Amino acid sequence: MIETVKNAWKIAEIRNKLLYTLLIIFVYRIGSAVPVPFLDYLVIQNWVETAGGGLGFLNSLTGGAFGNATLFAMGISPYITSSIVIQLLTVAIPALEQMAKEGEEGRKKLTKITRYTTLGLALLQSVAYYLLNRNTYAVQYTDGFPGMFSAVVIILTFTAGAMLIVWLGESIDKRGIGNGISILLFAGIISGGQNLIKSMWLYIQMAQAGDFQYYFLVPLMGVLFLFVIAMIVLMTNAERRIPIQYAKRVVGRKMYGGQSSFIPVKVTMSGVLPIIFASALLSLPGMIKGFITTGENDTRTIIRILGWFDYNTILYAVLYFVLIIAFNYFYVAIQYNPVEMANNLRKNSGAIPGIRPGRPTAEFISKVISKITLVGALFIAVVAIMPILLGSVAKMNIALGGTSIIIVVGVALDTVRQLESQMMMRHYKGFLE
Repeated sequence: MIETVKNAWKIAEIRNKLLYTLLIIFVYRIGSAVPVPFLDYLVIQNWVETAGGGLGFLNSLTGGAFGNATLFAMGISPYITSSIVIQLLTVAIPALEQMAKEGEEGRKKLTKITRYTTLGLALLQSVAYYLLNRNTYAVQYTDGFPGMFSAVVIILTFTAGAMLIVWLGESIDKRGIGNGISILLFAGIISGGQNLIKSMWLYIQMAQAGDFQYYFLVPLMGVLFLFVIAMIVLMTNAERRIPIQYAKRVVGRKMYGGQSSFIPVKVTMSGVLPIIFASALLSLPGMIKGFITTGENDTRTIIRILGWFDYNTILYAVLYFVLIIAFNYFYVAIQYNPVEMANNLRKNSGAIPGIRPGRPTAEFISKVISKITLVGALFIAVVAIMPILLGSVAKMNIALGGTSIIIVVGVALDTVRQLESQMMMRHYKGFLE
């Protein structure tokens, strides 16, 4: 990976793209430090740390911007949510499905719809964030400004920050290297890595002070961290190849076909989307609790019930595990259509060796995808809940969770692949011409 970056840096065009990407990341980090007026970030930070769960996950994705109530506090979550929603609706709504099949013009229309959806979600989340802050007495009104004015300023600032992030991500797509939104997500998570170093240093000091259990736990965490990274790299690149044999056919004086190929089915087809879905769903009880609670001494039945869904409970871990697997199957089901794949193979005179064309081929592809999806879903679910279980057993705060590691490693691998492909294009430029 390091060698790839070194070689890419030697090419002037790629170097300019890398510098532009770094510039956008720098602007993104500046926006993550610009405070929003009328808010006391210390109160909000304490509230986020107490709530944990999905709010803590959102805070880690934004590099602490959510907990510090800065311009980019909403992060890229409105854009990710809107993208997923529009992608799902293209399967359910024929008009959107037709747009997706219209090529470049159709993609432009879907992109515009996604932006408007992002604006609506960002505005909705900004209003909810403001109300949560008001309920926790985080809003501090300045003398001379009415409450309505401060509310409008806060909501519009958060919304504008979310849309500015979308523009920054699209700028990287056009002039930089890698997927823009993924790069910004990567930068936010990496910026929070200092909390991991601080936590490890604190545990080392506790071990030196006489708490000998940390002499074993700290090295164990380091080994486990490296093992998880290695497994993520392995599973991200792993795929099941379904062999395809194309029949020979004669057109004029030329013979076509007779070639062997394969259909690659990746083990982790859905990536981290099931985790994002599950986290968003399980964060709802915590957000409702933040709306209706009156303080730490609130012992109402509804508050106790919502407390069952706290981040460090067994119920949360079990539901998290089940939802990740369920969303994984759901996302794969809308992405892969075995019947359509079997029909395309038949139209192109292709067949799976030993499997009859038509319905048997569709059933075989469906069975393979189902098995591979189960393996990938179990892997992602185990990695996602591992920090929760380890934190509960070892009484340690795992600052960099399994989800964050999956995102960081996945974005790094994808960016390196893009660098390699661009270098290969320039290396063979004269040959192609």
